[in-house]
Amino acid sequence: MNQKTLTKLEYHKIIAMLEEQASSFRGRQLCRKLKPMTNLDKINTSQEQTAAAFTRLIKKGRISFSDAAPVEESMKRLEVGAALGSGELLRILKLLQTAGRVKAYGRHDTQDELTDCLDAYFEQLEPLTLLANEIERCIISEDEISDDASSTLKHIRRNINNMNDKVHATLTNLVNGSLRTYLQDPIITMRGDRYCLPVKAECRGNVQGMIHDQSSTGSTLFIEPMAVVKLNNDLKELYAKEQEEIQVILARLSEDTAEYIEEIRTDYRSLTDLDFIFARGRLALEMNGSRPLFNTEGRIYIREGRHPLLDARKVVPITISLGKDFTLLIVTGPNTGGKTVSLKTVGLLTLMGQAGLHIPAGDHSELAVFHQVYADIGDEQSIEQSLSTFSSHMTNIVSFLQDVDENSLVLFDELGAGTDPTEGAALATAILSYLHKRGIRAMATTHYSELKVYALSTPGVENACCEFDVESLKPTYRLLIGIPGKSNAFAISSKLGIPDYIIEDAKKRLTEQDVSFEDMMTDLETSKRTIEKEREEIAAYKREIEALKMQTRQKQDKLDEQRERILREANEKANAILRDAKDVADETIKNFRKFGKENISAADMEKERERLRKKIKDTSAASTIKAQKPKKAYKPSDFKLGESVKVLSMNLTGTISSKPDSRGNVTVQMGILRSQVNISDLEIIEDVNPYSPKAMKRTSKGKIKMSKSLSVSPEINLLGKTVDEAVSELDKYLDDALLSHLNSVRVVHGKGTGALRKGIHEYLRRQKHVKSYRLAEYGEGDAGVTIVELK
Repeated sequence: MNQKTLTKLEYHKIIAMLEEQASSFRGRQLCRKLKPMTNLDKINTSQEQTAAAFTRLIKKGRISFSDAAPVEESMKRLEVGAALGSGELLRILKLLQTAGRVKAYGRHDTQDELTDCLDAYFEQLEPLTLLANEIERCIISEDEISDDASSTLKHIRRNINNMNDKVHATLTNLVNGSLRTYLQDPIITMRGDRYCLPVKAECRGNVQGMIHDQSSTGSTLFIEPMAVVKLNNDLKELYAKEQEEIQVILARLSEDTAEYIEEIRTDYRSLTDLDFIFARGRLALEMNGSRPLFNTEGRIYIREGRHPLLDARKVVPITISLGKDFTLLIVTGPNTGGKTVSLKTVGLLTLMGQAGLHIPAGDHSELAVFHQVYADIGDEQSIEQSLSTFSSHMTNIVSFLQDVDENSLVLFDELGAGTDPTEGAALATAILSYLHKRGIRAMATTHYSELKVYALSTPGVENACCEFDVESLKPTYRLLIGIPGKSNAFAISSKLGIPDYIIEDAKKRLTEQDVSFEDMMTDLETSKRTIEKEREEIAAYKREIEALKMQTRQKQDKLDEQRERILREANEKANAILRDAKDVADETIKNFRKFGKENISAADMEKERERLRKKIKDTSAASTIKAQKPKKAYKPSDFKLGESVKVLSMNLTGTISSKPDSRGNVTVQMGILRSQVNISDLEIIEDVNPYSPKAMKRTSKGKIKMSKSLSVSPEINLLGKTVDEAVSELDKYLDDALLSHLNSVRVVHGKGTGALRKGIHEYLRRQKHVKSYRLAEYGEGDAGVTIVELK
C-alpha cells in the first residue's frame, strides 16, 4: 500500500491506538507491523478474528497478556544444554501461568455455545502445570531459592544458621567481656563476608585478630578476632556449598524445562497472536466499531461512519456511497464544512477495514478491496524545493496518475486549487474525466462550479455537499449525496457584517447564468431535505402498516381456528346422532323380526312402540339447537350498519352488514361466515367494545368520555418544531395516548443537531406516566425516532 497515502490519511495514528491495546512485547510488534491487505480471504479471516475477540470481550471482559515475555533466547540456550538463571525460569513460569489463565478464559461456558475461529489458538496452549508448579516451588524470586528446592540445600542452610548463631554468640561475649574497653562501639559489623569488631586504633595491640578495614579517619580498625576466624572460614565454606547446590537445582529445572521447548515456543506464539487479535477487538470496542462487508466490485457504502480520530461525542456521522450507481463523487460546500473530513473518513476506513480492523460505522457497511489508495490531501507547499501549492499538488498527482487502475481508490482534496480558477477548473475536470472513463473509483472536493455542472451532466458522476446552516453560520457536517453544495459566500459575509450595499454590488457582478445556477442549487437542497423528511414519514407508515397487517393476520388465524373447531364439534355431534339413529333402527328391525316369529301380545307391541317413539323424540331433541329468544323485542330501525349482534339460533356473534329488508332479514358477517338472518333471531350486543364510539358517548359519574382518544395515532411527528413547541404538543399527545390505553408510542424528531431530541428526552425523563424511553433501532427509524413505553 502507498506509504505516502498512509501518512496523509494518518493511518499511523490508528496503529498507535492499536498498539496501546496490546500488552505483550511481540503483540505490540505485530500491531506496529500491521498494514492493509489486498487478499480478500486474508482480510475476511482477520475480520472474523477481530469479531470473535470483540464478542468474547463483551461476554467475558478483558484479559491481560503482559506476562507473555520473550523466551526465544532462553530456548536457544536450552537447546545447546546450558542452564538457565532463576530470572529466566521465572519468566517461563509466568508464561505458563498466563497460558493456563488464557486457556481457561477461552473455554466455552456451555456445550451449546457456538465455537469461533479463536478456539484453535486456545487449544494450542499447554500450561505444563507440573513444570510450572515445580519452578514455583523451587524459586521464590530472582534472588531467592526456596529452602524446599532440595533436601541438601535445606541441610546446608540449617548449618549456616547454626554457624551464624555460634559466631554471634562468640562475638557477643567478646563485646560484653574482655574487649569492651578497646571497642569504638559495642557492635558487631560485617566487612566483606567476615564478621568484625570496630576497635580503637590505639588499642590495636590489645586485640588479636585480622584487620579487614579501617575508617576514613583511621581512628577505627575493623578486626576479625582470632576466636571467630575459623568459624568465619567454616561459614564461608558453607555459603560456597549453598551456591553450588543452587546451581545444581537450576540445572535440574533447566533440564526439566528443555523437554518442553516446542510447547513453550507454541505457547508464546499463541499468546502473543491472541494479544494482537484481542488488541484489535479492544480497539473495536473502544471505537464502537462494526465489521464491514467486503466486495471486489469497487462498491463502497459507509453507513453512519465516524472519523476515528475525532471526538466520538462531537463527530457527526456521515452516510456515503460510491461505486454502485456512480464511480466518481464530487463534494462541494463552504470551507470548514467537513469536506476534507468526509474524504479522509472514506480513505481511512478503507485502510482500516483492509487491515482487519473494525470500522466506526453502522452495521452492514460495505467496503471494496483496493490494491492501492492514492490521496492528494493537504497543503504541500515546499520552500526548500521551491514548489508552490499548485506545483506540489500536481507533482503528487503525477506520481500516481500513471499507476492507477481499476483496483485503485483516488482521493483529491481541492483538486485544481492554487492557480487561475478557469484553468484550474478545466484541468480538474480533465483529470476526473480521465479517471472516470477508466472506471476508477474517485472522490474529490472542490469549490469550482464547473465541476458541479460536470457531475450534473455526466452519467456515473454524482454531486454531494456538506450541509451548512446559514442562520447560525455553522456547518452541520451532514453529507448530502445527490445535490451540489453552495459556497454561501454572500450569506456568510452578510452575517459577519459586510454592508448590504457591498453585497448587492457583488450580486450585480454575477452573470445571469451564475445566479440561475446558485438558485438551482438552493432549490435542489430544499427538495432534498423535503424528500428525506417524507421518506422518513413513509418508512414510519410502512412499519405501521406492517404491524396492522400482522394483527389482521393473527385475527384471521384465530377466526380460522375457531371455524375449524365449530365444524369439528358439529361433525362429532352429527356422527353421534347418526349412530344413535342407526342403533334405534337396528333395534326396531330386530324387534319386528322377533314379533313375527314369536306370539307377542298387542299390548306388549304397543308398549315397545311407545318406548321407541320416546327414544326417537329424545334423539331428535338432542340434534336440535334449543331456540333462544331475544331479551327484548327489536324494531328494524334498531339494527344499523356495523351493529354488533348475536345470532341466537347459531350461538355466534357478528356484525350487521346490510339494512333490514321488507321481511326483516339482514346480512350478518360472522367471522368468515356471511349469512342472512331474520331480526327475530338477533340480539343486539351492548358495549361489546368498551372503546367503541357508541360506548364512548355514554358518560356518567365515574366514567370518562373517551371518544376523542380513539383517533389517537401511535406516532407523533415533531420534525421542524422548536423544543418548546414540540414539548407542548407532545404533552397533549401523551395525555390522549394514555386515555386511549396505548402501551407505546413513537416520537419522530429527526437527527439534525440533536437539540430537539435532547429537549424531548429531558421532558420524558420528568414524566411519571412514562415507563421508559429509548432511541429506535435500525429499521425502526434509528436515532431520528424515540420509542416511549407508557405505564
